[in-house]
Amino acid sequence: MTSDPLLAPTREELQRALEARKAPGLLALVPTMGALHAGHASLMRVARDRVWDGGQVVASVFVNPLQFAPGEDLDRYPRTLDADLEVCAREGVDVVFAPSVDEVYPGGDPQVTVDPGPLAAQLEGASRPGHFAGVLTVVATLFGLVRPDVAVFGQKDYQQLALVQRMSRDLCLGVEVVGAETVREADGLALSSRNRYLDADQRRRATVLSRALAAAAERAPYGLPAARWAAMRVLDEEPESEVGLDYLAIRTPDLQVVIDEHPAEPTPARVLIAATVGTTRLIDNLPLLLGGGRAAVAAD
Repeated sequence: MTSDPLLAPTREELQRALEARKAPGLLALVPTMGALHAGHASLMRVARDRVWDGGQVVASVFVNPLQFAPGEDLDRYPRTLDADLEVCAREGVDVVFAPSVDEVYPGGDPQVTVDPGPLAAQLEGASRPGHFAGVLTVVATLFGLVRPDVAVFGQKDYQQLALVQRMSRDLCLGVEVVGAETVREADGLALSSRNRYLDADQRRRATVLSRALAAAAERAPYGLPAARWAAMRVLDEEPESEVGLDYLAIRTPDLQVVIDEHPAEPTPARVLIAATVGTTRLIDNLPLLLGGGRAAVAAD
C-alpha cells in the first residue's frame, strides 16, 4: 500500500520533502500543469518503472504563465489540485511540487530565459509565438529545483518533447528525457486536459484528428504525398466551420523539414496535426513508416 505523497508548495518545502523521502536510487520528475487524467497517470507509471522501488518520483503541478500568449486560456485553464493529489497517490508519487507563480518566478518574470532555437518558430510555435521559450524556461527551472536523473513527458506534445530533449542535450543538463506513448480514448481521441472544454458534438468531431493521422499512417508506405492526401481526405469530411485546421505536417522524427518523400526502404517519420474544434485548440501526432512501397503504388 502506497503512502500519500508529500505536498510541497514552496521551494524550501520541496527540498525538505526530497530529503524526507530520500532514496538511494534514481530521481524522476513528471512535470504537469495539473488537471490530471489517465495520460498523466501513465507518465507517472513510466517514471516509476525508470527508478524502480529504490528511487523517487516527483510530480510538479504548475500552470506556467510564460507559455500562454495574451488571449489564450490561462485564466480558464482547469486547476484541480485535490483531485490531482488523488491521482498522484494512486500512482505512488513520492512528492508533489505545487508552487505559486511567485514561488517559481520570484520577483516577476525571469530576466534570463531559454532560447528554444529555430524549431520553436515552426508548427505550434508559428501559431503560438513565445510558447516554447516559456516551456523550456519553466522546465529548466524545474530541473534546477528538483535535480532529477530522469524526466518523463508525453509524446502527445511531440514538439515540446523534442525541444526539451534537445535542451537537455545541448546544455548538458544531465537529465534523461523520456517520451511516453500517447494515451487515447476508445474512439482514438488523445487524452488532454483541454478535452473538457468540448461539448458532446465537438467531442465527436474532435476524433477527426486521430482518424486523419491513422489514414496517413496507413498510406505512409506509398510515400509522403499519399499519406498527406489520405489525411486531408478525412479532414475534408468535417465542415471547416466546425474543425479549423492549423497544420498537418509530416517530418523526420527530430522534426526536421527536409525529408525524402519516397524513401526506398521504410523510414521512420512523424505526422503532426493541430486544429481548433469549436474554440478549443487540439494537437495530436503519430509515428509513421514512410516509403518502401513503390511497387504497391504502381499496382494501386
